[in-house]
Formats: sequence, C-alpha cells, structure tokens
Amino acid sequence: MSAESPAADYAGAEKQRLSETRSIDYIPPSERHGHPFSQFTLWFGGNLQITAIVTGALAVVLGGDVVWSIIGLLVGQVVGAAIMSLHAIQGPRLGLPQMITSRMQFGVYGAVIPLVLVCIMYVGFSASGTVLAGQALAKLINTSNASGMILFSAIIVVIAVLGYRVIHKLGKVASVIGVLAFVYLFITLLSTHDLSAVWQNQHFTVANFLLAVSLSSSWQIAFCPYVSDYSRYLPANVSAKKLFSCVFFGTVLGTQASMTLGVIVAAIAGKAFSGNEVGYIVSLGSSATMAMVIYFAISFGKITFTTLNAYGSFMSLTTIVSGFRQKTALSRGGRILFVVLMVTISCVIALISEPAFLKSFTHFLLFLLAFFVPWSAISLTDFYLITKGKVDVPALSQPNGRYGRWNWAGIIVYFCGVLVQLPFIDNPLHHGSLTWIFAGNDVSWIIGWFVTALLWLAARKFDRRGMLAQSVYPN
Repeated sequence: MSAESPAADYAGAEKQRLSETRSIDYIPPSERHGHPFSQFTLWFGGNLQITAIVTGALAVVLGGDVVWSIIGLLVGQVVGAAIMSLHAIQGPRLGLPQMITSRMQFGVYGAVIPLVLVCIMYVGFSASGTVLAGQALAKLINTSNASGMILFSAIIVVIAVLGYRVIHKLGKVASVIGVLAFVYLFITLLSTHDLSAVWQNQHFTVANFLLAVSLSSSWQIAFCPYVSDYSRYLPANVSAKKLFSCVFFGTVLGTQASMTLGVIVAAIAGKAFSGNEVGYIVSLGSSATMAMVIYFAISFGKITFTTLNAYGSFMSLTTIVSGFRQKTALSRGGRILFVVLMVTISCVIALISEPAFLKSFTHFLLFLLAFFVPWSAISLTDFYLITKGKVDVPALSQPNGRYGRWNWAGIIVYFCGVLVQLPFIDNPLHHGSLTWIFAGNDVSWIIGWFVTALLWLAARKFDRRGMLAQSVYPN
C-alpha cells in the first residue's frame, strides 16, 4: 500500500460522510472536493423562493412601476452579486469560513463586533423566512400558522446540524423544484391576466429607481458574511473565474426571477398583496391540487434559504465563542446547542412579528447595508490588494499572536464606514440630514463602500500587521 493511500482513503470517507464534522476550523487539502457548479445550484435554487418574491414586490408596493422596478432590481443584483462573488473566492483560497477571517482585520477579540451584527442579521432573515414558510406549511398540512412555523423551525435545525453537504444537496433539489414552480407561475400569469396595462404604466422617478437598486443590492450584500462558508471545501486551486461566474450567475438569475415575479404579481394584485403574500401567490394555482403543489414549493424553497441563515448563525456564534476559548473545534453537542439556540430565537421573533412582517422586513433589509458595506469593503480590500490572500491560520485563534486581541485600525475604520453613511440614509429607522443633496434618495451604501476601502488602504500603510510572504497552515 502506498504512503498516500491512508490520506486518500480518509478524503474519500469524508466526501461520503453525510454529517459534517468540521465547523470553523481550517479545511485541509485532503478534505477538499467539489466543483464550482455546486455554487450555481446552491445560490440559484436558494433564491427561487417566496422572500425574494416579496422583496421584489416591495419596489411596486412602495410606489414604483413595473418596467423601471425590474430594471432597477437587475442593476442592484449585478452590483451586489459582484461583491458577493468576490467574497466566495476567499473560501477555497483560505480554506476558512467567512467571518473568522475578519480576525485578520479586527483582531481575535475585535472580530466579535461585526460578528454580533451578523448574528442579528441571520436571526432577522431566518425569522422572516419562518413567517412565510410557516404560513405555507400550515396550509399544506392544515394546521395553524404558529404550528407551521414551529414545525418548519424543527426541520431547519436538523438540516443545519447535518451541515455543508446536505445543504448543497438541498440546493440542487431546490433548483429543480424552483424552476418548475416558477415556470408554472409565469405561464399562469401570462395566460390568465392581461399584462398590457401593467407594462404601459411607466412613471420613472429617481427615488423609486434607486429604491429598487437598494432592495436587490442589499439582498445580495447580505449574503457576503457567509458566502465563503459554502465554498471553503472546494480545492484551493479552483479557477477563480469559474467560481465567480457560478456564484454570480446563480444568485443573479435566481433572485431576479423571483423579484420579477414579485413585481408583476404586486402590480396586478394592488392592495390585495400586502399582508397576504403567500395566499395571493398560491391563488394563482388553477386548482386545489396545484395550490397544494405551490404551498409545497414555497415551503421547500424556504428550507434551503433559511438553512443557510441557521448554518451561518451557528458558524458566527461559534466564531465568537471560540475567540475567547482559543479553540476552533466544536463538539457535536455544542453544534446542536448553538443551532437550536439561534433557530429558536428566530422562531420566537417570527411568532411575535407575523402581522407586521412586510413593513418591518423592508426597514430591516435596507438598514442592514449600513453595517455590512464597510465590513465587506475592509475584507475585500485587504484580501485582494493588501495581504494577497496570505493568512496565518493558527494565529487566528491566538489572541497574543500575529493578529492580536484588538486591531484598533480595523475597528476605527469600520465605525467610520458606518458613520459616514448615516447622513445619507433615508429609512424609517433613520433619516439622514444630507439626503437632500441627492433629492432624498438613499445612496449611503455606495458612499460607505468606497470611503471605507480608501480609509483601509490608508490605514494599512501605517499598520502592516499580518503581512506575510506566504500563508501559514496548521501542522
């Protein structure tokens, strides 16, 4: 038997294992596997779902027309997905989940700052998904909405505990089910409704156009804190161009299809859509049987997306705790505990907030940009322009190591990136004092990204911490 056989046997066993054994620790070359196309099916299938439909509908619900809303949403998809896809490349290059790499820029303890905000985001997205999926599941099995949400949360716990491989397998199935469901819904819309009046109703305004851009770009940027969690098992030498393309086109095509459907449905339904999102979509079914099929498609589509958030919240919480424990390994019991904790919090919020879902979710989604744009700018600028992807993996768990406990340069630049956006935010949660410069339009995320990137480039001229000639990996 050759010397390489035990490693090869171990790699083969790992590839066949259904339940994931790794958490936030480094993925060694012997365990790397897969093809970039798995990223396409994951993000394509994951975005063919009801929350994306509702998000697209908001462009019309909040005053936009059909044509310019669809165009604005597409522009936002392209910009946000490009940023997201650049983060995806970090996964195989570093062999690490997304947020633990923030210790390079913020310090082992300092990375807790963006991590706490990421956890809040995951909980919010999971709660919104639980509301819509719970409604659909309740109709499917003839129970109350509350029972549907609780059952849906239980399913999410099981899948998130199993981890990476199961999530990717779900993405493939969700792609097939999603395509079939969306083709049916689009054909039904075209054959049962006269859409000529909808297309002719064009009233372009800069405010509504930028709102559509912000809705879709914030949707895509919200994936950035966990996108490399799902690419980190790919071989380290995987083509960056292929990986970028698979993530980019998967998430753009899936999300744009969902949001376009949402725009058209909202325009047709008018006031009947808000507050009855799931019910109205299902009413497009031509029979009781098809209605049940659509309920199933909605429920299944939300499983993939909400599992992404549950898995991401588990990874983020693990990263927070491990920073103080100085360990990256997590026991099976700890994994289950963390997943159950985060999913339970999301379920409770869903049960409480269901009646006011659409309005609160809009405000939440748009306000997220202020906190994740500067983190994204720091992470990508550091990876592509400064460190060139070189990392000391063991030092990420050593508070007294290369990256230190607190990197005040990164923390200060991050908060400057948040603060610079505040005067330009136009949101019910915060009205900036300088939005009048752009005629009341919210362009804060654009300003925040570029200002933060420039500040980080300047700061790194004085703080060369973590600069390496080559990466350092665990023994």
